[in-house]
Amino acid sequence: MSKISSNIRFLRQLKGLSQEQLADELNVTRSRIGGYEEARNEPPIDLLIRLSEYFHIAIDALVRGDLKKTNLDGLMKVGKNRILFPILLDADGNDMVELIPLKASAGYLKGYADPEYIEKLPQMRLPFLPTGKHRAFPIKGDSMPPIKEGSFVIAKYLEKLEDVKIGHTYIVVTKDDGLSYKRVMNYSKKESSLELHSDNKIYQPYKVKLEEVLELWEYTCCLNMNQYDHTELNLDSIMNMLRGLKVEIEQIKRR
Repeated sequence: MSKISSNIRFLRQLKGLSQEQLADELNVTRSRIGGYEEARNEPPIDLLIRLSEYFHIAIDALVRGDLKKTNLDGLMKVGKNRILFPILLDADGNDMVELIPLKASAGYLKGYADPEYIEKLPQMRLPFLPTGKHRAFPIKGDSMPPIKEGSFVIAKYLEKLEDVKIGHTYIVVTKDDGLSYKRVMNYSKKESSLELHSDNKIYQPYKVKLEEVLELWEYTCCLNMNQYDHTELNLDSIMNMLRGLKVEIEQIKRR
């Protein structure tokens, strides 16, 4: 059984619906729902959109994720459409911070809504972070000094574009450019765009259409890795340094 077929069946049963009831909700025949659940046919894009809106699950997660393995209580609402994406929780229900390794950042554009991709990322818990969902993103290039290539930006997920703060920095995930770290200098509802600036003035500002923006993550803190030799920058050492931040914060509080 394909992932989309098993996901449709799983979500339907989770809502306590029969095939006929779900068909009525989506304005299709019961036999079509049966065909999708038995993997005899695949739903067209217009029906995928309706399924996504009805169950509040991102299309990527419907098609590529295994929702039976996902804690649906740990899914975050995104924007006005309440489309959901996967969040990992520990055994106590605490948010986990996923770290996107540099080698895995190229695949983030394809996997950001896939519970299986997110589940395989390195994870940690950083209790000192403010409320909200955080991830750690690798920085490439020299466009945002003093943050240099090899550093990690820990950023908080922005649920609504309306909450963008002009002049603040964000990890911007777009369909064409993937991950980039920029300063938002203008949010135009009229033009439906964001104007992004680099702090390094040799790079020109540019605009992205809101329809191209998949995710926005607001800067919380940065881990500068440039003081370490490149041989030390393996994934285990980076994770240990991030976890060590918890100890440093606790020591400061005690003082």
